[in-house]
Formats: sequence, structure tokens, C-alpha cells
Amino acid sequence: MTVRSWLRRARRALLAAGTTAVLAAAVVTGTAATSHAATQGPCDIYAAGGTPCVAAHSTTRALFAAYNGPLYQVQRASDSALRDIGVVSAGGVADAAAQDSFCAGTSCTITRLYDQTGDGNTLVYQGPGGTGGADTAATATTEAVSVGGQKAYALYINPGNSYFAYNSAGGVPTGSSPEGEYMITSGTHANGGCCFDYGNTETDHHADGNGAMDAINFSTECWFGGCSGTGPWVQADIENGLFSGGSKAWNPNQVAETSHFVTAMFKNDGTTQMALKGANSQSGSLTQLYNGALPTGWSPMHKQGAIILGSGGDCCQTNHNASAGTFYEGAMVKGYPSDATDAAVQANITAAGYSTTTPFTPGAKVSLQATTSCCTGDYLQHDTSDDKVVIAPVTSGSSATVKGDATWIVRAGLANSNCVSFESANASGSYLRHYAFQLHLQPNDGTSQFAADATFCPKAGNSGTGYSFQSFNYPAKYIRHYSLTGYIASDGGTNAWDNASLWAQDTTWLAASPWS
Repeated sequence: MTVRSWLRRARRALLAAGTTAVLAAAVVTGTAATSHAATQGPCDIYAAGGTPCVAAHSTTRALFAAYNGPLYQVQRASDSALRDIGVVSAGGVADAAAQDSFCAGTSCTITRLYDQTGDGNTLVYQGPGGTGGADTAATATTEAVSVGGQKAYALYINPGNSYFAYNSAGGVPTGSSPEGEYMITSGTHANGGCCFDYGNTETDHHADGNGAMDAINFSTECWFGGCSGTGPWVQADIENGLFSGGSKAWNPNQVAETSHFVTAMFKNDGTTQMALKGANSQSGSLTQLYNGALPTGWSPMHKQGAIILGSGGDCCQTNHNASAGTFYEGAMVKGYPSDATDAAVQANITAAGYSTTTPFTPGAKVSLQATTSCCTGDYLQHDTSDDKVVIAPVTSGSSATVKGDATWIVRAGLANSNCVSFESANASGSYLRHYAFQLHLQPNDGTSQFAADATFCPKAGNSGTGYSFQSFNYPAKYIRHYSLTGYIASDGGTNAWDNASLWAQDTTWLAASPWS
């Protein structure tokens, strides 16, 4: 038995006895592609239309062609150090490689989104160490996307995450002054909790009456009832209600926006008129959802000039945000943008080239990192002393053999090409498969049974981050580590590894850059 194998067995025994170690997490690393700066950003378009941006936020790209500053800030768990993440070049895409390098070996959160206008309207998370409050900062690595062929990260907000800014000299419209705003969000990550908003909000974190807010809402929340369909929808949060049109009755022109990337727009002249628009951010033009009078009792507006992202206005100093949503970019402008300006901004967005990225493209290499707090430095790998699959630490100082043991080549699923199989990078022709519910590394024998046992379907992570891998032939079971050993396990059951405690975390994995 090798020393490494002995250490693994000793460590499994300690864990089974209740002794665990909290290890640092290793996160995806990457290299940025060559950047081509934009000739125009959304805020350049708004300025040309006479409605300049007063706040501009993004984790993915610059919103001005000349912007060359920080987009957002991350904080790593290992030592609480902070790092600003900027753009690869002026007007370009976020420098995701800088984040990956800084966060390698630990986990990171996004603590603030910088205001690209220079007006000082920087969003900070609402929690201890942020702007104060009860919420926490969002995990920095939950969703990676591609913008113009370059990697970037989303701000992936789950319940309990939210952001806020208030700068009395920041130029955000107040009172009944006209205002417009847009954000790119996602139709694949939304809920009915209150309230996934971006826009103008109260300075005191209280619901201060009709018209005290002027924000875009994107959710499945049906405030006044009578909604058609299941959403999610672009709505207006102008306090004391979410409006699909100019009254409390459901607007029949409202449509669900279910594409992965959604452009949501809202503009309000503050006294008589508002409009809602939505679109697929990858292609096509805007759909006019509503254009008409403000609801009775909400005119004139009484905006206060703070900014919210991810929650409602009466959150989150003593309570927690209940909403879920994704934010890629957004801006707020002074004045009421023309329809031509709105259309030009949408054209700029579609030209930016947003697309999803998957680490599970056949032929790609990947390492699968555990997410449970006991084991965030561990990766799924095969033990060279036998054919069992375990989790064990890997670091930059590990041997080439250890790194190879923790690296998998993604193949089209042997039993279903819509799913995947994992071939060992160190043992060509051998695949991860389950047998008697335990994971093994074994040569493909060409049988249909082996193919089914070696096929797994990637799903959104059961714990709300990363990925989970559903067994093809036992769909109630997912790849899980238990006492440092790999299994397929259900959420509760007669086997020890089906234990419901920590099941969601143990079955959730980060798709890390390959160690080999």
C-alpha cells in the first residue's frame, strides 16, 4: 500500500469517527482570451440619447467604451483578503482569470459592485462587514458565462444575499424626476420571494409609501393576483406592489421571459407615464409590455435616490432577502429614454455575445471539487491501490500522479449522449461507474450495464451552487461523497450513505479547472 493510500484510509477512518478538518477550497482557474474593447457601451448610447447613466454596475463587462476601472470586489475565505476585479482592457470583458487566480485554494464572495459612472453609487452587500444588516455576500463562482467568447462570472443571488448603495451626492433621481433603468438577468433563476429588484429605493430601508421606489422587478411573484402563466415577468416595483401595467389588475400584454439571458427595462417620467420592456439578451428586439399611465395613487413619484439590488426596499437590516435572481449588468439613467435609445441599448446587448458555458463538453477535462465545509480542498479521484473512487486533497504541490487521479475527461454519456461519462485522465479506457451503489474506476467492458452505470446527468447543484450528477439508471440517486468515499446516494434511505444529513452539500460539486 502506498503512503498516500494509507493516509487516505486513515483520514476516512478519522472522519467516520467524527473527526473532520476544515480545508481550503480550490476554485476554477482560467486564462482570459484576447480582449477586443467595445466601440460603444450601453452608457455611451444613453448619453448620446440625452439620458446619461447615473449608476452602472456589472460583473461581466464595461458599460462605457472607455471604462478601465474595477467592476467588482471579491473576498476570499482563507484570509479575508480583498481583490478588485477589473476588465481585461478598456471597454472590455471582466478579467475572470484574475478572480480565478486570487480565489484558487479557497472560496470567494462578491462584496461590492463598483459604479462605473464615477458618481460613487457603488453597491455593497447588506450584511456585517458590508453596509450593515442581516444578509451575506453572494458566492463569486456559482455561474460562469461567456461574453464575446471570454469567461466572466455572474452575480448569482440566492435568498439571504442582497446589495445596497446610497450616496446623497450620487446624482440618482429623486422625487418626481424622470428615470430609466435596465438590467440583464436570467429566466432560469428566479422565484416568488420578495423581491428581486434593481433600481431606486428608500434610503432608510423602510416601506415609505406609494412611489418611494422606482425599480425593475424580475420574479414569479404575483403581487395583486390574477397573473397569467408562471413567469418570470418584468414588473415595476414602485413600492406597495409589483405592477405589470398601470393598475393593480393583471396586464394581458405581459409575457413570461424564460430565456437564460433576459433584458429587463423600466422607465418612469415621475408624473404621468411609465413603460416596461423585455427581451432575450442574446437575440431579437424588445417587446413592449406596457406603455401608459402610472397607477392611480402613485403619481407623482416620491423617489429617495438609494439603489437596491436583489431585494425589496424594506430589506435587509433586521430581516433577510427572500428572492433569488441573477444579475449580469445594469444601469440607471437620468431622464426618460426614447424608444430609439432603448432599441440601441438592446442591440448593443445582443452584440456583446452573452452565452452559457458548460464544463461538460465532450472532450473537455475537469476536476470535481467537493463543496461540503469539511472537505472543500478535496477532489473526486481514484485510489491507485484499488479501483475505488474517493475524495482527497489536491494542491499545486501535489505529484503529477495525484493530479492525474483527480482529473476526468468528459465523454458523451455511454448510455445517453445527452448526459456524460467520466473517463480517467490517468487510465485511458477506464470510467467512473457505480457498482452496488459505490463508485469505482473500471475499464469499459462494452456491456449495456456498464454503460448505464457509467452515465450521469449534470444538474444544477442540489445545495444551490455548482453541479450535481444524477445517476442515469437510478435517477433518485446522485454522486455523493460519504466518509470520504464515493457513492450514488438518495436523500434518505436504508444505506448509511443515503443519510439525509448534508446530502445536498455532499452531492454538490464545483467544476474546477483540471489538475492534469
